[in-house]
Amino acid sequence: MNNTRSRAGTVGVYLGLSLSAVLFLLPFYLILRNGLATDQEITAPDWKLFPTDLQWGNFSELFNDQNVPFLRSMVNSTIVATLHTIGTLLLASMAGYGMARIPYRHANKVFYAVLGTLMIPSAVTFVPSFVLVSSLGWVSSMRGLVIPGLFSGFTAFLFRQYFLNFPRELEEAARMDGLGYWGSYWRVVMPNSLNFTAAIAVITFIAGWNQFLWPLVIGQDQNSWTVQVALSTFLTAQTINIHELFIASAISIAPLIVVFVFLQRWLVEGVAQTGIKG
Repeated sequence: MNNTRSRAGTVGVYLGLSLSAVLFLLPFYLILRNGLATDQEITAPDWKLFPTDLQWGNFSELFNDQNVPFLRSMVNSTIVATLHTIGTLLLASMAGYGMARIPYRHANKVFYAVLGTLMIPSAVTFVPSFVLVSSLGWVSSMRGLVIPGLFSGFTAFLFRQYFLNFPRELEEAARMDGLGYWGSYWRVVMPNSLNFTAAIAVITFIAGWNQFLWPLVIGQDQNSWTVQVALSTFLTAQTINIHELFIASAISIAPLIVVFVFLQRWLVEGVAQTGIKG
């Protein structure tokens, strides 16, 4: 009886996981299916599971579209997401280490100030940020897309929580060798925090790749469009290009899928190491 129940439970678990996998993959299938179909097949009332003829020419049509510089937008998104990731990791990790390890008179005030920034809605700071960037002449430039998002208070908070649990013995050994706070941070702490740093890097890269509103406002020139802005131009009040929208969406999510598949274990480990309890 116990074996029967155990087998039934195992079968139920696998069925549930299989159903969840199908539901998770269904949107990706629809994107790819519609990207390889014609507009008539996408909107036809007698919808089919697969297109009659796979339209492989949609790829070349997308990259040869003179109205939407899609390849350029992919390059821009890669640059923006990469620089955001590098800048955020560097600045937030230094801030987190300073708040966790360096004792000074106003340490708590600085920490509460960083926490206070997390309570301010982004809509409140959006217009002032745009006015500042515009006054500096950074509209339609890579500086305007990258620099305002280089620091994240939440990421600094996560690094602080992680560094609070970092073994002090390693830092004490580094100080015995003559290293100060900077040397301990750069030569001891960060090299031994690669798993957590990789997890934060994945999350930051995905967020940088997917951002839309700020690049839409700042990227007023086609050459400064990111991939999310380029996707929005396929379906407007003046333009309806459904098959290019779907094939472009499939291509644009490919880098994120690759990053997630290869680095997903660091996501789990990183969240577990932040010290945040559910």
